[in-house]
Amino acid sequence: MLKSLAISNYALIESLEISFPDGLIIITGETGAGKSILLGAISLLLGSKADKEILKDGNKNCVVEATFTIDMNPETDSLFLENSLEPSREIVIRRVVSPNGRTRSFVNDEPVSLSFLKDISEKIIDIHAQHEHLLIGDSKFQLSVLDSYANNAHLLERYRNHYTRVKDLEREFVKLNDKLAKEELELEYNKFQYNLLEDAKLSVGELEEIESEFNLLSNAEEVKSSLYQMTELFNVNGLSVVQNLKEITAIASKISAALPKAGQVSERVESCRIELKEIERELATMAEAVTVNPERASILEDRLSTLYDLLKRHKVSTIEELIEIRDELSGKLFMRDSIREKLEELTINIEKSRQDMKESSLELSKSRAEASPGFSAEMISKIRELEMPHAQFEVRHEMCEDYNFYGKDSITLYFSANKNVPTKELSRVASGGELSRIMLCLKAIMAGQGMPTLIFDEIDSGVSGSIADKMGLLIDDLSKKMQVFAITHLPQIASKGECHLLVFKEILQAGSTVTKIKKIEREERVMEIARMLSGTELTLAAVANARVFLSE
Repeated sequence: MLKSLAISNYALIESLEISFPDGLIIITGETGAGKSILLGAISLLLGSKADKEILKDGNKNCVVEATFTIDMNPETDSLFLENSLEPSREIVIRRVVSPNGRTRSFVNDEPVSLSFLKDISEKIIDIHAQHEHLLIGDSKFQLSVLDSYANNAHLLERYRNHYTRVKDLEREFVKLNDKLAKEELELEYNKFQYNLLEDAKLSVGELEEIESEFNLLSNAEEVKSSLYQMTELFNVNGLSVVQNLKEITAIASKISAALPKAGQVSERVESCRIELKEIERELATMAEAVTVNPERASILEDRLSTLYDLLKRHKVSTIEELIEIRDELSGKLFMRDSIREKLEELTINIEKSRQDMKESSLELSKSRAEASPGFSAEMISKIRELEMPHAQFEVRHEMCEDYNFYGKDSITLYFSANKNVPTKELSRVASGGELSRIMLCLKAIMAGQGMPTLIFDEIDSGVSGSIADKMGLLIDDLSKKMQVFAITHLPQIASKGECHLLVFKEILQAGSTVTKIKKIEREERVMEIARMLSGTELTLAAVANARVFLSE
């Protein structure tokens, strides 16, 4: 139930705080006093759209806050936990609209999403706004009423879980199937590219090694000739450079006793002789190792051509990059097989989920069909109490071709207000006043299924006299089971219940107009009922009638 409400800077409301009791709360006021503003603020709190136009003072925040008590159950607990909130029987909801039009929402001082506000509001309050009787023609609304009567919440939730799973699996199947089709289009090309790279037997560092060997083989004759030419220069005209250095060392050693520096020269020359002898031997070895091999050069040239073509084809510069591309293509070819396996698995899961959905849909349909006679009988009983003694009401079922979020059922409500007149589709034959009465009966049935608070915004539209009085009695009786707010212009309804709130306008000294609300009792309530009976000029008869209304 709604325990308290605080509003600041909303439309004509500057600041307002009020507490609410259990049972029936009557809200009245002259046309334009601000009853719709009050309802708008509550709607804002429960997730309706907001913008900066609602701000009374465009430089300040608008804040709407309310305290609710709710019935905790596994579904409500789950909703709180899914939004990282601690489940609580008493919750404080706050909505803040800033001057730039942005909104923030809080539950128990924790920030929450707008979708959470809408979800939780469905479990704590139902607002019947003006002209909502037009919903009667909506198949989804009709199903929701019947499901509420049949206590189908659990069956509907189970069906929707299966339905949602089927849709999720089907979307995944389509996505994967499209991906497979794309892979199939590229299959031959990817296979061709992969085979070229796989057949190439790539290895890291190979390109540099082959280029080096090929460069040597391509110049083998010139290199070999140059090496021999260098070794020959160590023996010019039959004189060995190494041997000459050996003799220089020997001569220098002989005079080293007389000339010590000559000994140092001898050591240096000997070092050069040893190095040159090693170089001479190395050059000879290198010359012998260089071979002229046109066949090997041709093989290397072909290999280089293959590697260069692959590098050019894939627009890369290293063998390492080619190996990465080869592995990626291998992954794609493997992925195709993996996608096929996943599609086969999805097909099995979809079939199973469709069967689960079918079974839960049949169970839901069966429950609806079984509940329909009792629902129709209860509606007939309630409608006839509202001065339609010959009213008939029935629910007709059809099965849809396809499953939807509500099952596979389509129901249509049929109605007749007159004796011996066949029932016809409700939304086409009922008058405005009849629709108001029927909607009240529907809401009364729905409200009996756990909704803690119900707000009627002029559900009495189009009725008057004794019908209005009987509607008031039905609303009053309903308030014995739950908290009910009734915004009304009819004294027959306004006189019901114990709590009566008056919405009125007040002009401040600064000249601005504000909307206020207060609880009225005794004489004030008598005068308000009298005003509703006679208009602006109160008559003694209206006051007397008001006292009669309130005493009944």
